[in-house]
Amino acid sequence: MIALERPAAGDPAGALVLFHGRGADEHDLFPLLDALDPERRYDGYTPRGPLSLPPGGAHWYVVPRVGYPEPGTFRASYDEASEWLDALPHERLVLGGFSQGCVMALSLGLGPGRRPAAICGFSGFVPVVDGWEIDLSRPLPSVSLGHGTLDPVIPVEFGRAARDRLTALGADLLYREYALPHVISPKFLDEVRGWLRAHPRIG
Repeated sequence: MIALERPAAGDPAGALVLFHGRGADEHDLFPLLDALDPERRYDGYTPRGPLSLPPGGAHWYVVPRVGYPEPGTFRASYDEASEWLDALPHERLVLGGFSQGCVMALSLGLGPGRRPAAICGFSGFVPVVDGWEIDLSRPLPSVSLGHGTLDPVIPVEFGRAARDRLTALGADLLYREYALPHVISPKFLDEVRGWLRAHPRIG
């Protein structure tokens, strides 16, 4: 898998991995590595989605309709990303992503066989897709989710559904909404940075 890497300033505390949104690439969220981890405690990575689809850019899966990834492309990307994550030289992982990348971060972090310390999700959802379910074994990772109430691409109801599902499962959850469209709120980004720094299982 193609990925950019930003090394830690010293001995890394783990890996911070950010997955880009639909039609972007590995450069898109690279600046967020420093925004979320300004002290560079973690080795940072931004992988590229393996699919090239119209109208351009890299993708993680085909979108028949919002909330329901196409199973074949989702599974292929999920397996490739899983193999890549498992090959990283880190036991502690923090996964994050925007939009389609948020879906991948939640899927990879909540699915079977992996328990990251935390997941940072921006403007995404917990997918409904054949062959994938949340692994209910404890401990669940800590999760922060933010979503714009004016989002025309992935409506805020998807963020609220993810909030409600994770709350029902007893996950440690930070959830915020903001009056913005399909973008990452700078204020929420600041809050997630402090959350990562202060959380005992992460920092």
